[in-house]
Amino acid sequence: MVDSKETTSEPISVEPFKGLLEARIQELGGESPNSEGAPIDKQKLPLAMKVFGVLCLLGGIVAAIPMVLVSLVLVAALRGGMFSETTLNTTIIVSTLIALLTITSLAFIVFGIRLLRNRRRFAAQTSEVLVVLIVGAIICDIMLFGISYDLIYYAVILIPPLALTGYIDPSLEEERQLQRKLRDLETEEQAEEGTLGRDLSGKGYISLNFFNLFWIFVVSSVIGLGIEMVYHYLVVVPGEIQDRAGMLFGPFSPIYGFGAVLLTLALNRFYKAPLVVVFIVSAVIGGSFEYLVSWFMEFAFGAVAWDYTGSTLFGVIPDPIAAICDGRTSTLFMCMWGALGFVWIKFLLPRVLQLVNLIPWKLRYVVTTACAALMILDGVMTLQALDCWYERLSGMPVQTPVEQFYAERFDNAYMENRFESMTIHPDSATRV
Repeated sequence: MVDSKETTSEPISVEPFKGLLEARIQELGGESPNSEGAPIDKQKLPLAMKVFGVLCLLGGIVAAIPMVLVSLVLVAALRGGMFSETTLNTTIIVSTLIALLTITSLAFIVFGIRLLRNRRRFAAQTSEVLVVLIVGAIICDIMLFGISYDLIYYAVILIPPLALTGYIDPSLEEERQLQRKLRDLETEEQAEEGTLGRDLSGKGYISLNFFNLFWIFVVSSVIGLGIEMVYHYLVVVPGEIQDRAGMLFGPFSPIYGFGAVLLTLALNRFYKAPLVVVFIVSAVIGGSFEYLVSWFMEFAFGAVAWDYTGSTLFGVIPDPIAAICDGRTSTLFMCMWGALGFVWIKFLLPRVLQLVNLIPWKLRYVVTTACAALMILDGVMTLQALDCWYERLSGMPVQTPVEQFYAERFDNAYMENRFESMTIHPDSATRV
């Protein structure tokens, strides 16, 4: 026991407490039996989780039967040429959506069985697979039907596996509490040392947590917008200032934000790698991401924000990358992504980390949660505004209150002024 008088006279090092917490966490996270003699992975789940497992099992069976039948009908229709008048892209997306929904139904059956059998670890892995499948289905649904009420259904089936991923994991409540205490101790210590956010294990440069990645997205979205505007002003149309914003509110270009997050995830362990490795990885990731974003925007909303068709190398040779990718990316811009990746991981990321650490560590979670909620709201409203813009240009009447809201406050003139580099071509979309 430590005398209470001594605790007030001298500061107590956190190292002994961290050692005890880490030892206890390791003990809980291992395969040692619990108080009931059962491995942690097979600890009994509460009755409510069992009931939820039954619902997942029954719901998966009910949904899987018609989805399998629809898949068989779709295959027969494709063989019979029923979709000959439908564009190939639309047919592919419809087929992908049906396949994803079928696999999702089967995954819910597996999820329910694993909950009923107390296989916590495998149930947690299945819930993560469900999240990926549902997000993929959401993307396909938006490309086919736009921002519709179908998304409510996806949100309903997405929330449970997303929320239960952490709960059903073998990490018990006591372990989570100990992890939280250990994290608080380390956070305070790192804040005092100026190393907050760094990956102290040495495997990477930063810790890949939500806090770091969110602020990387925000800061990079702002920096990317600045780069776009300067490049347009100096190179594309010298002397012209064009708003290159990609969201309805705020100075954000989300393609650079997501691009920076992807580059960070890919290059975090390669921050000491040679220049050529960083350049090639960044170029491939950046070019692929640029292609996929262009593909999604055109098929979902008929929107074209950039087109490199007809690009050449050195003004002489036709650009092969631009030709292969239908102008969605090019050799020049892949090289620019490569250069940006090198500058980002070697020079900008440490500065961004220093900037983010200016947020007082005791307020970081509150501030981040509030800003993340605003950013999500901005993203949702941006997609809705684009969807309503597409429908107006397609000649569809304004009917619902949501459509009326966007028609009054974000009409065609506003959207054209806000997204100056973007044009909408309804015939290019894959809507059905």
